Amino acid sequence: MIIALSFLFIIGYALIIFEEKIAHDKSSVALTLGGLLWIVLAILHQQNEMVQSHLLHHIEEIAGIIFFLMGAMTIVEIIDLNNGFDLVLENLTFKNKKYLLAALCFISFFLSAFLDNLTTAIIMSSMSRKIFEERNEKLLAAGLIIIAANAGGAWSPLGDVTTTMLWISNRITAFGVMKSVFIPSLVGLLIPFFILVRHFKGTVNFQISKQIQNIKERNFMFIIGVLMLILVPIIKIWTHLPPFVGMLFCVGFYWMISEIVHIRKESEEKESKSIYRALEKLDIPSLLFFLGILLAVAALQTGGILTELAHVANHNIPNTYAFSMLIGLISSIFDNVPILAAIQGMYGLDTYPTDHNFWLFLAYTVGTGGSMLVIGSAAGVAIMNSEKIEFMWYVKHISFPALLGFLGGAAVYLFF
Repeated sequence: MIIALSFLFIIGYALIIFEEKIAHDKSSVALTLGGLLWIVLAILHQQNEMVQSHLLHHIEEIAGIIFFLMGAMTIVEIIDLNNGFDLVLENLTFKNKKYLLAALCFISFFLSAFLDNLTTAIIMSSMSRKIFEERNEKLLAAGLIIIAANAGGAWSPLGDVTTTMLWISNRITAFGVMKSVFIPSLVGLLIPFFILVRHFKGTVNFQISKQIQNIKERNFMFIIGVLMLILVPIIKIWTHLPPFVGMLFCVGFYWMISEIVHIRKESEEKESKSIYRALEKLDIPSLLFFLGILLAVAALQTGGILTELAHVANHNIPNTYAFSMLIGLISSIFDNVPILAAIQGMYGLDTYPTDHNFWLFLAYTVGTGGSMLVIGSAAGVAIMNSEKIEFMWYVKHISFPALLGFLGGAAVYLFF
């Protein structure tokens, strides 16, 4: 069973990588792969009821992520329809491309720590799209935003699902992870930034929309939209409910606010700024790709493959720091959440107590490791289709700088 699932996953992964050459959309491959792995698992596994139980459990988690992502994308699209991002662009007074890229990256780095890396990547990629016109610059900026959002999420208990898991399970404290992982995460961003920023030359004169009739209305919609996104992690901390619950509430509330603001306008203008237009702009293929990948990884987890990988790595690499770095590298291929869950099951607080270096370094490696491949993190998948980033393009231009940043941050953690 393990061999069959592994073989199918490798074949599917290869088809996703070479989607341009086989002329198939990666979303169709991902959905086929996700469904096929569960079908094979159900056929080969002796306890079919257990497989169904695991599937329903994973569907709950996956649906929560999809709902969260849809909600975040909807709020961002409503802000964009109301020209809200122009408010930020107006305050970026410098026009030098290098400075603008630095601003986007460092805003992403800090915003993701307090919002989350997924939502931050969606917001900042939308802004980046308005600034850079050249295709190569857009893609490079998107790659750096992925790296910055993941790096920012690694040093905060709210910034990434993995750090949240470690925090909730009492493996790390908020102060402990911020104190220990902040500088390594910053280094993990700075190295690829200085490698890639040389491709940005000259100035840019991005155009602010001239069709804004009511500046106060635009600013109001932007502020309320951002507040709604900030409110999501607050609701999670306050209620301990899954993040998608807060996101759905915020989408509904923002929807009502939008209708009230535009209630007296002509039907054509009202429709152009409505949630229905925002929903039309959602990148559904990206969501379906994300769904397929998560289903595939969940099948591997249920089949025991990810747990077996963690155990094999642990037995063959006795050094805990080398083990953590390997887990970070593996998380760029597989979803870091089930891998971290397997590791938490292997080691309890009796082995490594709260804020032990093992847990803190693991927070860094699993949080930033996913940046090395575009499908290695939720942030990468979220903007992969929106920016039309090809897997191999990302490997050629972003993966190596991301790897150097990952290794540089790890070195800072270990030796300083």
